[in-house]
Amino acid sequence: MPSQMSPPPDHAHAPQRATGVSTPAVSFTVAAILAVFSGCDPSPLPSPAPRGAPPPAGVDFTPRIIAVTPTVHVAVGYGLANSILIQGQNGSIVVDAMESPGTGARVREAFSSLDHGPIQALVYTHNHPDHIYGASTLAGNDDPRIYAHASTSKLIDRVATVIQPSIFTRSMRQHGALLPAEFHRDSGIGPRLDFRHDTGMGLLRPTHTFDGDSLVFEAAGRRIVLFHSPGETPDQISVWLPDERVLLPGDNFYHAFPNLYAIRGTAHRDAITWVESLDHFRRLRPDHLVPSHTLPISGRTEIHAQLTDYRDAIQFVHDQTVRRMNQGWEPDEIVADLKLPAHLSRRDFLRETYGRIDWSIRGIYHGYMGWFGGNATDLGRLAPTTRARHVAELAGGTDSLLVRAAAAIESDDIQWGLELADLVLKLEPNRTRAKSLRAAALRDLGLAQTNANARNYYLTQSLEADGSLTIGGLDRSQVPSAMLQGISMEAIFRSLPVNLDPRTVADLNLVIGFRFPDTAEAWSLIMRRGVADVERGLPEPPQILVTTDSLVWKEVLTGRRNFLAASISGDLQIEGSVIDLGRVLLAFRPSGS
Repeated sequence: MPSQMSPPPDHAHAPQRATGVSTPAVSFTVAAILAVFSGCDPSPLPSPAPRGAPPPAGVDFTPRIIAVTPTVHVAVGYGLANSILIQGQNGSIVVDAMESPGTGARVREAFSSLDHGPIQALVYTHNHPDHIYGASTLAGNDDPRIYAHASTSKLIDRVATVIQPSIFTRSMRQHGALLPAEFHRDSGIGPRLDFRHDTGMGLLRPTHTFDGDSLVFEAAGRRIVLFHSPGETPDQISVWLPDERVLLPGDNFYHAFPNLYAIRGTAHRDAITWVESLDHFRRLRPDHLVPSHTLPISGRTEIHAQLTDYRDAIQFVHDQTVRRMNQGWEPDEIVADLKLPAHLSRRDFLRETYGRIDWSIRGIYHGYMGWFGGNATDLGRLAPTTRARHVAELAGGTDSLLVRAAAAIESDDIQWGLELADLVLKLEPNRTRAKSLRAAALRDLGLAQTNANARNYYLTQSLEADGSLTIGGLDRSQVPSAMLQGISMEAIFRSLPVNLDPRTVADLNLVIGFRFPDTAEAWSLIMRRGVADVERGLPEPPQILVTTDSLVWKEVLTGRRNFLAASISGDLQIEGSVIDLGRVLLAFRPSGS
C-alpha cells in the first residue's frame, strides 16, 4: 500500500492557490485599463505553461503486474482501469478489459509473462468504457465467454446512441485525455484515459448475463461467484473467489473518495445502495481486495477497516445532506457547511483526489429532490444572456465588467473573475480579452486542484478557451462493424428522437415503417410536426415502407453508407416517396452538427 499521506486541507471545497504552485502571471497596467475603457481590448494574455510540481496523486501508477496470490494478478498503470488475471487449469479468467484496443493489447502482452493459457472467460464489472473497449485485443483469438449483468448492454447502448456527444466531450475534460503532458498529472484513479476520437473501440458483447443477486460459473477449473453489487453504476458486478478469499469489488472501492457524482455527467448514483454493497463486502471478510482502479490490499483486518470507513464516509455525507435538506437548507448552503468527521478525513484512501464531497452533496440532493433547491427565486431564473445584460448595466457596461474581472483575478478572487468573464462572453462571444481572462482564470483554478477530475476539467477548458485545444467528436462512420452490428435495433430507433432538428420537419406529418427480415423485427417512425415518435411493429398502413438488412440501416444512419446509393442498389427497398424519406433522414443530425 502507498505510504500514509496528510489529510486534505479544510478549504478543499473552495479551491485556492496551491502551495508551491506558481500561478499564471496576469499583469494589468494603467494603460491596459484605459484601453478597456476606451473600447479597445489590450493584447490577449499569454498562455503560460504550468509552473511548479503538481500535487502528489497518492497512488503509484507505474505500469506493472502485481501478484496478489499465486494465481491472481492485477495489471496496474496500463490505462485508466485495472485488468485482473485469474489463472486456472489450462486457461484463465480476466476481469475487466481496459478502455481501448491499444491498452487491451498492452495488458495482454504484460500477462504473457505469466503461464495463464487461453482466456476462457471475461467478466465486465460494469458498462463504463474504460472496462470494456479493449476487449477485442485483450481476448485476442481466445474466444472467451463474456459475463456481465443483464442491464450492461442496454447501458452501453444508451451512452453510445443517446448521450454520446455530450458524454464524450465532458469525459475528455474530466480525464484530461487531450491535455499535453506538462498539464496532466493523472486521472485520480489511474494514470490516464487512453481513449480519444481516433483510438477505436474493441467492444465484445456479453454472451452470458444474469439479473438476479448472483451467478456461479466455472472456467479453467476455477469456481467464480459473481454478485450484483450496485453502487457506482446500477449494473456493477463484484467477483468473489471463495477458495482464496479474494474479492474484486469493481468500482465500488478505490483509493480516493468515491465519485458519488461524476462531472462528466452521470445518472443518479444511489448512495445507500452503494453502502449496502460495501456492507456485503464486509460480511464476506475477504483476505485480499483487488479494485478495478488503484492498488490491491491484503490482510483481512485492514480490508475490513478500510471498507468500514469507506461505507461510513458515504453514509455520513448522505445522512447529513438529507438531514439538512429536511431542515430546509438549499444545496449551496449544505455544500458550504458539510465536512467529513476528522477520523474519516484523515484516511488517505478518502482524500478527494477523484470524487468530491461538494459534488456528492449536490448529487444526493438532486437524486431526492430534483433540480429545485426550494427558493422560489429559482423557479423562473433569468436566461443567462438576460442576466448578463442586467449585471453589465449595473457595472457600467461590458468594458467595466472586464476591468473588474481582471482586478478580481489579480487579487486572487479567481472564481469571481471567471464568472465576470463568463458574463461578458454571454453578451459578446468573440470578445478576445474576455476569452483571455477566462482562460487564465481556468488555468489558475486548475493548477490549484488536488482533485484530478477538477484539475483536468479546468485545464482542458482553459486550453479550449484560449484556442489551443479543440475537442472533436467521435466519427460515427468509424465505429467498427462488429460493434455497430451488436447495437440493438431498439437502441438505434430510440436514439433518433433526441437527434431530430425539429425546424426542418415542422410542417411534416408522415408515417414510416421499417422491416428487417434478418432480425425478424419491425419498427415505426411517426413524424408529427417536429416530434419523432418511435414504436415497435409496423403501422397500418405506412405512407413509406422500408425493407432492408439491419446492418445496412445502421450504416446509412451513421454515414458509413450513402442513402441514395443504397436505394439505387436495392439494399434499401423503399415503397413510397424516396424524397420524403431522404428529407426525414436529413433532419436527424447528431448534436453539434
